[in-house]
Amino acid sequence: MDTRHMRYFMALAETLHFGRAAERMNMSQPPFSRQIAMIEHTLGVKLFERNSRNVALTPAGKHFMKDCRNVLGRFEEACRDVRLVASGMKGEMRFGFMMHAAHSVVPQLVQLYAEARPDVRLVLDERTPTEIDEMLVAGTLDAAVTFDCGYAPHLQTVLLVRERLRIIMRKDHPLAAVGQIGPEELREEKVIAAPAATAPALRSAINSYFSAKGIVPHVVLEPRLQHTIIQLVAKGLGVALIPASLCTELGAGLTSRALSDAPQLDVVLRAPITTKNPTVSTFMEIGKSIQRASL
Repeated sequence: MDTRHMRYFMALAETLHFGRAAERMNMSQPPFSRQIAMIEHTLGVKLFERNSRNVALTPAGKHFMKDCRNVLGRFEEACRDVRLVASGMKGEMRFGFMMHAAHSVVPQLVQLYAEARPDVRLVLDERTPTEIDEMLVAGTLDAAVTFDCGYAPHLQTVLLVRERLRIIMRKDHPLAAVGQIGPEELREEKVIAAPAATAPALRSAINSYFSAKGIVPHVVLEPRLQHTIIQLVAKGLGVALIPASLCTELGAGLTSRALSDAPQLDVVLRAPITTKNPTVSTFMEIGKSIQRASL
């Protein structure tokens, strides 16, 4: 027995007429009748009561009809789903992102993708930039939003937005009264910054900002996460240069100021060029639409 035999049975069960059922299955009546007889013989059960004028389902036939309808429905659903998965309309995509990007491009990117591909399950994974790079190489992420760390021939890259750094400090800090701040004003300040091993592009931008004026920043603490940096600044342990998107939701005791010639970082969407996941292509196209709108 297979789905073909179930379809023979269903044709007769729904029409209760051998001629019409055979026509539905594109068969002549004699071979169709033999198929029905073979099904009953295989099952060892009488499915139909028939005489010269009428065909009716037996109680066993009625139950078998219900089960066949469920089985065939699930089978057709499986055939439909496999085509959707192959076309990228259904499936799963593992998406990584930097914490600070959750305050900028990630919500829009996820919303647009969910609208375009409602049957794709997005698995979100918040990571540091270094972790994202490693996971893209390892294939444990299908796509990710991160800082652009330069040429990566194994990755396809879409520039999403260019983001400048701002400086944050407590509101009672002497520099809070200054409109725009440069490296010279920060020469003696204690700086809190993520380590290069965690966010190499961000740390490089901060170091270059100071070194352009011949200054070595006095970095006193190096937490991995930007939210931790903000909390440490709130305790008065130093100042920090962070992406502007994070400055919109600072605590009541903190403020941010513009930097003169502020460092600028490219936030990009990346995915392996060799990805086998068909859901990724639409994600990258949506990233390009965000790029056109923002740049």
